[in-house]
Amino acid sequence: MMVPKILITGSAGFIGYHLSKRLIELNSNIIGIDNLNSYYDIELKNARVKRLKSLASKNKKVFADFIKVDLIDKSSIKDIFNKYKPHTVIHLAAQAGVRYSLTNPEEYIKSNLLGFSNILENLRDNNIKNFIYASSSSVYGGNKKVPFSERDSVNHPVSLYAATKKSNELMAHSYSHLYGIPSTALRFFTVYGPWGRPDMAPMIFTKAILSGKPIDIFNFGNMKRDFTYIDDVVSTLLKLIYKPATSDPEFNHEVPNASTSWSCHRIFNLGSNNPISLNTFIDLLENEIGIKAKKNYIEMQPGDIQETYSDNQLIYEWSGFKERTSLDKGIKEFISWYKDFYKIF
Repeated sequence: MMVPKILITGSAGFIGYHLSKRLIELNSNIIGIDNLNSYYDIELKNARVKRLKSLASKNKKVFADFIKVDLIDKSSIKDIFNKYKPHTVIHLAAQAGVRYSLTNPEEYIKSNLLGFSNILENLRDNNIKNFIYASSSSVYGGNKKVPFSERDSVNHPVSLYAATKKSNELMAHSYSHLYGIPSTALRFFTVYGPWGRPDMAPMIFTKAILSGKPIDIFNFGNMKRDFTYIDDVVSTLLKLIYKPATSDPEFNHEVPNASTSWSCHRIFNLGSNNPISLNTFIDLLENEIGIKAKKNYIEMQPGDIQETYSDNQLIYEWSGFKERTSLDKGIKEFISWYKDFYKIF
């Protein structure tokens, strides 16, 4: 049996959409909330919601509701928790994007800190049995040791976005300690696939290639990313619904492990464990699209990380997760969706 009444924040977002879709297919009862802001193409977000509503309407075994609400609307968020009484909360909503945080810092403070605190308060008040929330590989900031391990210190963020995600981990830990809320942080590594985010490299590069416009390649091409296919992320999230965080019986206060706690709080990487250069990724897009990209090499931008590389050992041990979708297959699926959605033949 699936866990009843799962609340998903950011249900109109990339990961939230795919998770909601899969849960509906598995006959789960879900409540999706999203503020449907204009940070990127609102029509894409609306299309995701429309598809979820259609899928839910055809499945008579499930209850699904989708509500437009902002995380900072404290009263409305409280009303939603009181009305639906969710068992599990999967918090994927956030103001995303590293570069946007350089010019719009207040949006990150509101959504990622104030909004997150509103969610935590409602977890405390409603006896939530399992809390899973999105962190980011950006928290590794200035770290140079790779692959990135959850056991490593992440006290040197290089963007406000990363700082808010690190703050989320600290805030969730304190609520786990004070109120016994099982909380699991997932540090996502460059998730891509169909219905992806237009502000991320796969969509930006694909749009440029198809329109014949040049691609800006930062740090003169000396960038690597640990591209992670969306289906692998969703498969892991489904497993974690059934495995709430627990305290670490071997936790040593004198030599603390940053990934676990005496409280029921865990932190996991979720990546492909296979970083590739942006040039290689563009080559794969070119091969699948059948068009050569125009490339514009420029300096590294403030807030960027030169390389992301996920150590997946802990999530594999905890959930059995192992990256399964090859980059070739993932890109093929992504390009097929892109051409269909944007009516490109």
